[in-house]
Amino acid sequence: MGKQQGEERQAKNSETLRALAYFSHVGVTVAASLLIGVLLGKYLDGLLNTTPWLTLLCSLSGAGAAIKALFNIPQDKK
Repeated sequence: MGKQQGEERQAKNSETLRALAYFSHVGVTVAASLLIGVLLGKYLDGLLNTTPWLTLLCSLSGAGAAIKALFNIPQDKK
């Protein structure tokens, strides 16, 4: 009985860790996409003196990339 309960507990812990990894992957992906878009836009605005247009354009592109990345994250099929 103890061995079976230990295996069930280990399976539940494994599922919890997998869900945590999935949600952290989503968060990091969205944050990185937006951050790269904003930083790239600010850099290009400073270089080309087009403030704030390239920051806005690259921010929107970063948001689009984040949404696309969310749809491309593989989902666990059980």
